Amino acid sequence: MSTICAISTPQGAGGISVIRISGDDAISVAERVFVPFGNKKVAEMAGHTCVYGRVVHNGKTVDDALLTVFLAPKSYTGENTAEISCHGGIYVTKQVLRACLENGAQLACAGEFTKRAFLNGKLSLTQAESVIETITASGEQSLKSANLTREGRLFERIKSVSDGLVTLLSGLAAWNDYPDEDIPAVEQSAIKNTLESSVSALSEILKNYDRGRIFRHGIDTAIVGKPNVGKSTLMNMLLGYNRSIVTDIAGTTRDIVEESANIGGVTLRLSDTAGIHSTGDEVESIGVQLAKNKLYGCDLVLAVFDSASPLTDDDRELISSLPQGKTVIVLNKSDLSPVLSADEFEGFSHIVEISAKNSLGMSNIENALEDIFRLHSFDENAVIFANERQKACAESALSFLTQAIGALELGETLDAVTIMIDKACDYLLELTGEKVTETVVDKVFASFCVGK
Repeated sequence: MSTICAISTPQGAGGISVIRISGDDAISVAERVFVPFGNKKVAEMAGHTCVYGRVVHNGKTVDDALLTVFLAPKSYTGENTAEISCHGGIYVTKQVLRACLENGAQLACAGEFTKRAFLNGKLSLTQAESVIETITASGEQSLKSANLTREGRLFERIKSVSDGLVTLLSGLAAWNDYPDEDIPAVEQSAIKNTLESSVSALSEILKNYDRGRIFRHGIDTAIVGKPNVGKSTLMNMLLGYNRSIVTDIAGTTRDIVEESANIGGVTLRLSDTAGIHSTGDEVESIGVQLAKNKLYGCDLVLAVFDSASPLTDDDRELISSLPQGKTVIVLNKSDLSPVLSADEFEGFSHIVEISAKNSLGMSNIENALEDIFRLHSFDENAVIFANERQKACAESALSFLTQAIGALELGETLDAVTIMIDKACDYLLELTGEKVTETVVDKVFASFCVGK
């Protein structure tokens, strides 16, 4: 394969930047652009060693830098790899990259380094996908989950199921293809036991997907209520800093303000919405409609009410539209004399009192989240699918295995049952990457950043 290079650190001013080169000619490219101080030669460097020197381009010194060499197969990609660590200025970093490109390397595509690690057998496909999950992890639980997958836990679980099915298919094929040989038939009870254990294993992993998605990607949360009840103050309280504009003027927020907050180890993807109420203001009406749309499409609703004021018609209309199972009723301004009680919110199980202005009641919100999403009962060591691709493969495999059990119970031929098992196995091998098309591989790595 060609020798590729890219900037592997965020492109911005910082202490250090890393330009990664990988491929058969990686060491040669590095030798053309990097001159070590002293008598050391790049071509003579052993793997996993560093040398201090300078980057040279068109006969001029670009920067002092550090060169690290990794020799195949003991590198991230499994290829010869060189990494130049230079000062983290935007201009100098791009100059080092340009020097590499003009001396034999090609610019890497998105995710190409990790893709080569997969193609060279350094990572399974599920492990490779966990890399982007690690990079985008927004909380402790999402990072733990990504690390488990990168360690190979998901691959091992799925491979255990597919290996059992492959063994079963081998026995069925031998018995079917060589009828004249003295090969014992595969007992239907053994077939059914293997299929049922496979269904059980896949069902267990799929059961955790939605809750795992919460840990990986956060809870899409809408903060709703009529104007001036403290929605923006609540958002600022959850964030720990002022993000939304807070005034005594009703209707200050007219668009959706979005930000993320980490609450109890889980990320809330917050949306502070416009006050939901009847209005003749055309611009304000657009904001109200956006708020209603957000209300219906989110994972969690924080419905804010002024506990020091009686319910209005706008409040009651909002209450009637709230999805009870995913709503927390937030009675704000608990520091004032309350006139609202939980009795006025019949059917809602999660009602909390807070004073957003005084940052009181955060623990009440955390307890409600834990109860709604059953966070306390989630096994942090559970194997979780990283994305929809993996989930879809598992669901397709489960469907064919369930059909195979049904066909077996109806007394259909073993040929028909074998076809269903074979299709299920194909989906599991696609999930792990052991049997996957180039199109699928390209799609997986297209979501990566360049440099990884």
